[in-house]
Parts: sequence; C-alpha cells; structure tokens
Amino acid sequence: MGLSLLAGPANAGKVALLLERYLARLDDEPTLIVPNASDVDRVERDLLARSGCLFSGSIGTFDDLFGRLIRSDPEQRPVATDAQRSLIVRRALSSASLNGLSRSARTGGFADTLLATLGELEQGMLDPEDLSGDLAQLYGGYRAELDRLKLWDRDLLRRRAAERLQSDLDAWHGEPVFAYGFEDLTGAEWSLLSALAGRTEVEVSLPYEPGRVAFASLSRTADDLTSLADGRIEELGPRGSEYAHPALAHLERALFEESPPPPPEIGDGIRFFEGAGARGTLELVGDELIALIRSGVPAEQIALVAPSVESWRAPLETVLGALDVPYAVESRVRLASTPLGHALLHFLRYAWLDGTRRDLFSFLRSPYSGLARSSVDYVEGRLRGRAIHTPGRVEEETEKLREAPIPALGELRGAPSPTVGIRALIRSMLRSAYGTEAPPAGETSRLDLRAYDAALRLLDELEAFGSLAGEQVTAEDVVAALERAEVRSSTGEQGRVAVVDLLRARTRRYEVVFVLGLEEGSLPRRTRTSPFLDDDTRRELGARLERPDQVSRDRYLFYTACTRATRRLYLVREAATDDGAPREPSPFWEEVAAVFDEDDVARATQRRALSSLTWGLEAAPSERERLRALALLAVTDADGARALADANDWQRRLTRARNALQRQTKLTSPELLDWFGNKTTFGVTELERFADCSSAWLFERIVSPKTIDAEADAMLRGSVAHSALHKFYAGLPKEVGHDRVTPENLERARGFLRQCLDDAMRGGVRLELTDLQEAELDQSLWSDLQGFLEDEAKSSVEFLPRRFEVGFGSERSAPELQRGLHLGDNLHLSGKIDRIDVDPYSARGIVQDYKSGRTVHSAKQIDDELKLQIPLYMLVLRDLVGIEPLGGVYRALAGARMTRGLLHADASDDLPGFQKNDYLPAEDFWALVETSRDRARGYAQRIRAGDVKHDPKGDACPTWCDLWTMCRVPRA
Repeated sequence: MGLSLLAGPANAGKVALLLERYLARLDDEPTLIVPNASDVDRVERDLLARSGCLFSGSIGTFDDLFGRLIRSDPEQRPVATDAQRSLIVRRALSSASLNGLSRSARTGGFADTLLATLGELEQGMLDPEDLSGDLAQLYGGYRAELDRLKLWDRDLLRRRAAERLQSDLDAWHGEPVFAYGFEDLTGAEWSLLSALAGRTEVEVSLPYEPGRVAFASLSRTADDLTSLADGRIEELGPRGSEYAHPALAHLERALFEESPPPPPEIGDGIRFFEGAGARGTLELVGDELIALIRSGVPAEQIALVAPSVESWRAPLETVLGALDVPYAVESRVRLASTPLGHALLHFLRYAWLDGTRRDLFSFLRSPYSGLARSSVDYVEGRLRGRAIHTPGRVEEETEKLREAPIPALGELRGAPSPTVGIRALIRSMLRSAYGTEAPPAGETSRLDLRAYDAALRLLDELEAFGSLAGEQVTAEDVVAALERAEVRSSTGEQGRVAVVDLLRARTRRYEVVFVLGLEEGSLPRRTRTSPFLDDDTRRELGARLERPDQVSRDRYLFYTACTRATRRLYLVREAATDDGAPREPSPFWEEVAAVFDEDDVARATQRRALSSLTWGLEAAPSERERLRALALLAVTDADGARALADANDWQRRLTRARNALQRQTKLTSPELLDWFGNKTTFGVTELERFADCSSAWLFERIVSPKTIDAEADAMLRGSVAHSALHKFYAGLPKEVGHDRVTPENLERARGFLRQCLDDAMRGGVRLELTDLQEAELDQSLWSDLQGFLEDEAKSSVEFLPRRFEVGFGSERSAPELQRGLHLGDNLHLSGKIDRIDVDPYSARGIVQDYKSGRTVHSAKQIDDELKLQIPLYMLVLRDLVGIEPLGGVYRALAGARMTRGLLHADASDDLPGFQKNDYLPAEDFWALVETSRDRARGYAQRIRAGDVKHDPKGDACPTWCDLWTMCRVPRA
C-alpha cells in the first residue's frame, strides 16, 4: 500500500507506462483517474488498442470517483446542480444583512463571483466558522439554505466522500488506483489521494523535473506528492528525440532554461507566423491548414491551441468558414450564443422583462418564429421608421400591422408556469425551423438539438428546485439561469481540426500544433483576483487555496502546448492591429526564438502584412480568393490577368472588379433623361446641393437612401424650431400687443414662446422619443430660442415681422406665388422663405432664413461657396411679393447665434447692427443677386441634361460626406 510517484518531463512516456501498469492490474479491478470527461473515451480507445478488450477496471474523473464513494452512504443527499446553486446563492443574498458588500451585492455578477468563491472554500474543506465578516455570513447563509432543502452541492459531496473514505472501512476494498493529468489538487482531492494511499496502492503520474523553470507552478504539488510517496518515486528521462522532430525535442529541453544546449537546425519542425490583425493572422493560418490537409495530414491530427477559445470563436468562423476548413471547437458554449438560444432568450426578455423592440424582432426574424421573413421585415421597418420602441407600443403596433396577434406571446404568457411555457415554446420553435417530415441535419441543426437538450435539462432542474423549495421559480430566475446555461460541444471529431484551450491541450498529442495569441498581454494572461479571497487571505486560510502566480502557470501551459506536436509546431502572433498599430510579441515567443539560431529563426518566419489583401494566385485556397488575386494582378499585369480570365471564364467578374471605382457619372437612361428633361421647376435647396457636388445631389435627392431607424436628428430639431417660431410670430401681436419683441414685453413674449414650443413639440414630433431624448430636444431648443428672443429684444432694427413660411413655386403657394421665380429659359424656382421683415413706413424689407445649427454665411461666403438661398429669396421678394429687398440674413439658432448675410450698403441706417463686411454697394449687391440667378439657371439646365459629375467644391470630397460608397469614389 502507499502512493508511488511517476515523474518526468513531457514526452517521457509517463502516461503510456501508467496505462501499461493499469492493464497489468486488470484482475484487481483497478481505477484510472483522468483529468476531464472528454479524456475518458480517448483513453478507453487507447487501452483497447493496447489490449484488444476490457472486461474489468473503471475509468473516470475525480468527480466520478467521489460519486462512487458516496453512492452507498446512508446520509447521502441529492446534489444541487449549477443552476440550483445559483438560485440558492441568490436567496441567501436576499436574506443577508451585509455591511461592506451591500452595494456590490446589487450588481449582476456578484452572485456568480460569490458562487465561485464558495466552491473554492468547500474544495478547501473549510466551514463558515473558519471565516469572518460578510463572507462568513454569506457562506453560512448558503450552507443553511442547502440544509433547509436537504441538498448537497458538488463540493460538499466531494468533501463528504473524502471524509467517508478516511473513516469508513467499507468505503474501499483495496482496488489499486492510477491517476494522471493533475498539476494542482484541491483540498478534497488531496484528502482523497491521502486516504487512498493509506488503504491501497496508488500510482500518480506528474509532469515535473526538479529545478526547471517550466515546472515552477507545480512545485507545491510535487513536494506534497513526494512527501506522501516516501521515496517511492520513479523519474523518467526525456524521450522526445525518439519520435519528435529534432527541433521540437530540443525545444522541450531548452525552453525557459538559462543555459540551453546547442540548438539543431529548425528545418521544418517549427514555424513562426506573424500577421496584421486577427483576420489577416488567421488567413495565414488558414492557408497553411489547407496545405497541410492537402499534403495528407489528417485534420484530426492538427490542433489550434489558444489561451481562450471564446475570444477566437468569431474570427475562426469568419476565416476558416470562408476557406471551408473543417474544424471543431472543443469548449462549452453559452446557450445564448447558439442560434436557438439566442432567439429564445431575446423573446423571453421581451415577454417577461420589459425587453426592447430589438428583443422581439430578434425572435420574429429567426426561422424559429414560424413567420415569413418578408412580413417581419416590413413590420419592423415601419416601427423603426417611427421610432416606436416601448414594449407596449411595439406589441400594439405590430399586431395592428400584422392584423393578427403574435401567437407565441399569448401562449407563453398564458402558461401555468414559466418552465411549462418555455417547454412549449422551444418545441414549437424547433417545429417551425425544421418541420416534422424529416430529421434535421447539418451543423446548425446539431447545435440546435444540443441547445434544446440543455434547455430541457435546465428546466427539469428548476422545476425540481421549485418542488424542494415549495415555491415556483420566477420568470426572472428562469431567464437568468438560461443566460448562464452552457451547451456541451463535440470533442475530437474525425476529419476536423481541433480548436482547444491551453488546459485541454496538455493531455493530447497531435502531429501539428498551432499556438495562437502570442502577443504581449494575451499570453501570459493577467492575474485575476477574487474580491472575496485576496492572496493574503488565501495564505492565512491555507487549505490548498493558494494559487501559483499566473505567469508561472501560463509558462507551464505554454510548455505543454509546445510539446504536444510530434511533426511541426507553429507559433502565431499578431504583429500589428487592424489599424496598423504595432503589437509586441509575448515573452514566450521570444523565449522560443532565443533557443535557436537567430538566422534560422528568421528563415522560419513567415509574415502577412496589412497590405496583403489577397493570396498569391497559385496559393489562393478558394475560387473567391483566386478572383481577388486576379483583380490585384490586373493592376500590375493587365494583359496577363485578362488572359487568365479568358482561360477560366472570369472575364465578366474581372471587368466588374476593375470598374468598381470607375463609375460613369453622366446619366444615360432614356427614361430618366426624359423625366429630368420635362422638369421646369427646381427647389432652391436642391440647386444648392447640386452646386456642392452633383453626384452627392443625385444620391441624396434622387436616389434618396434612408436609414431604417428614425432619429432625433438636426432635421427634426430644425423642423420643431421653425414651427415654434412660426406660431410665435403669427400670434405675437395678439398675445403681447406689439408686432416685435422689445425689452418691455420680453417676459410676456418669453412665456408665449414657451407655449409655442410646447405646441410644436406635441404636434411636430411624430417619433416616439425616449424620455431622455425628449427632454434633451426640449431643453436644448428652449435654451436656443430664449437666446434668440433676447437677441430680438436687443435689436435696433425697426422692421416688423410680417410674413412667415412664405412658399413659392408650388400649388400650395398663394396664387400670385405659384408660378415661382423665373430663372430664364422657361425654368422656375420653388422654395420657402422663413420670415420677411417689412419697413412699417414703406414697401421695403429683408428676408431671414433660420439655421437650426451654428453655421451662417457672410456676403463673401455666399459668393465663394455658391450659396443661393438669400440672393434668390431677395429676387422673390422683389419680383413676386412686391417688396423692395434691402438684404437677407441667415440667423443661427444655436451656439453664438451669429447673424450674417447680404445687405444693401445704402440701407445701413435702416438696418444697423450687422457685420460691416456684409454691406455691399448697390452695384456689387445686385451683381451678386443676378449672378446667383445665372448660377441657378445653369445648375437647372445641367440637371435637365443629366449632366452629373464627380465635382465636389474644392475638388475634394469633404470628410463628413458619407455618400462616397455609392458614388464609388476612391478615398484615402
């Protein structure tokens, strides 16, 4: 009896020797402990390959052994699942009176963090009496709740099993025990091994070499096992050179050593990959994966090892999915990350937790709703266009537009309990997605079936808890449990590249291994500390709660990842971000490079620059990538690219690619030209936009793309401000007894303006704004309009506001204004003047144009920037309204509320207070007005001829223009 320790470096044959000894003791019903449940099948296959058949013995994890020990315990209790433990913790929190942690307890992740901490304490076989403060109170409340429900959790079961083995002679009958794959043991696991060593033969395999830096994080475990072994230690020497590439064998011996032995040539044993951005780096990996598989390496003999699989899941799907590389991610995935779970949880949040419009339509758009996608898109577009977002209005308007209720909502809300409602819902979701005529097949359907199974098992657990607790679990509890639920993944699939994390990789072996994420900050990982158990507290409590530092732990895991390959190892890092910013390599990358010759490392390094948008034509892994490579070749070798296109029937695709940014701007459609040619009336703002850039005019005013979501933007703000000012000046004489605002009537005018703004907000905002959006719009407008009103009171101009929102050139205009302003050549102008101020003693006046923003234009800017509104409005004033124009000004309502424009110098006495540079002599004044008419006529004639060009003012697109993708204009 006693414990024997089998130690040695990686690839020393420890596990193989342990398995041979296990097989040699089959007559004694031995037990083999492996690190993970996924290793059980793999080890069974290995043993079968060695012996042909197995009729005795058992293989399992530590948890399997704990369960076996407790099976005949008369005091055995049911074991709470993870979901049930979470509910118990939440109930313990709700009943606890906390001091220092009361504020933190209200945050969402507090319960999960506490649950993990309680698990560590129980694994350390500590009781609430061993602690103090809030943590002791919470631990005590949690244990009391378990006792009330007559439950154990998994860690209490482990503890009870270890204690039973120590005290009950009938708990074990002398079967030998073999164990491997453990670098750190919890208190319960250590107690179990110690007790077993006192009652049977125990042999443990540990990867360890005294004095090596790579194994520093295992020193405590090695010391404890050495003490327990009491001299029964067998140390194996390195054997990597017998079956691994010489460079890999050298790396195993030299990694992290201060004085490594002389290196061999790297040859084809190790490769260093450097890419720009996550996608560019993975494309480099994907290219190599395709080459390896085509060369005959079985896909299941290739592994991608990453510090965290979850952070790589999306990039891998994007890159390897596009390249048709078969791969399988070996990690559990959150239910919410599966298609079925994503739709389910969004729907539950909407139905029970006052979710948003996005939650509802995430479900309705999915294939699981049973509704036609076109119908759902139509309804959602209508709601988004009106900014309807509150749950009540969303449901009401959706039912109106569909002319039918949403069946799933009524059935879910009418169910007798949340769990019953969800069971019925997920069944109907699968029926809607896959029907009942044929079994689902394919990757997505397999994942959906696993998600369905996980959801059903979770609902069973929640219903069982409700029965024990004597109360029904709430909808909030069910949703929270589903959000944390995980779906099992497939492991070690034939014909697929394995994607594993560092922890899973340490017990596997592959021909080829890619180690990803070798950038500074990614590996070694940052230390994560528990808010409940800091390092000092762990040392004080003991009970094997102390952790090795993160760098030492990652150093060991990196060492094991590098030693998993027998044929070739690839080290992969991002040398730059997607934005081109350089990233420093991980210290581990540099440690590997340091054990080989510098020139040899340089030859083994392959880089993919940020500018490398395609593969080489010969190496392109798919037709899409070959076409991209062909388009790039056409830049430098047009004839060669054209010949290749002719040979492969790619001529049309190549032409489209080459002409993508060379769009013909001039309109050629006969129907469109006929429509424009018959147009005789043009809006002034339309012509101004044409003057800015005729291509921008085409897409903004004619194509007129719209965003789906209505927003409280500048146009809405300007519309409400214009409406409020119109109401204000139209009612000002009646309200304050005067046609203009003066210092004497300012306060009465202010109250009236507030009333007008309220009316404009009620009648002019057709969107459903949030409370914050409405308050922001109202307060910002009120602040600006108050400032505008005060400026009006201070103004020394005696002209009176007489006419407002004066439209011309349309059927809705006054009869004398319907023909619009004549531009010449049978062309006319339409528009709307915000305000006309008139001299009370003569037929003279000025026009005012409100600007809801801060920008206004001086007389010089009106000419230089081709602004048309003010000059042409003055012609309308003269030729259509019958008032002599003395000028026109832009009035900014925001910011400093500047007033600039074009004014007749002879009227400076009548119009005092404006910028002196805006007063022009009569000749210059009328010359600019007539020039504006000529410009407007020229723009109108170009529109009629379809003369669209890429002609932005200043010959360069402004940085704020977002139409360039439609114009297809190259931009830096």
